[in-house]
Amino acid sequence: MADADLDALIRQLAKQQNKALTAAVKKRRDRTVALAAKAKDAQSKQHYRQLAKDILEIGTATVKRLQMSADNAAYSYTRSVRQAVETAAAKKADASARQAKKTAKKASRKAAKKAKA
Repeated sequence: MADADLDALIRQLAKQQNKALTAAVKKRRDRTVALAAKAKDAQSKQHYRQLAKDILEIGTATVKRLQMSADNAAYSYTRSVRQAVETAAAKKADASARQAKKTAKKASRKAAKKAKA
């Protein structure tokens, strides 16, 4: 698998996790709503309805944080790979410049020896 695809893989796995987490939150909310429907008194019904609302709100916030975290990880990975590639290219260019400098120095030394002779 290519390095560029890894950030897409991170995002894809996060999307799958988000779907599963969202389904679990909705299932739990539905269970609480069903308990509210079965409740005998108004206070219990209100309590379960509020609990269902809170479950959905907290679960949705959790899903958003998970997605944001995955996006940050994917972006960070991409940025790190890009910086590593740029650093490697800079080192290669620097090494070839040093080699050219050495070659020029050797050529000038040879020319100086010929001039002396």
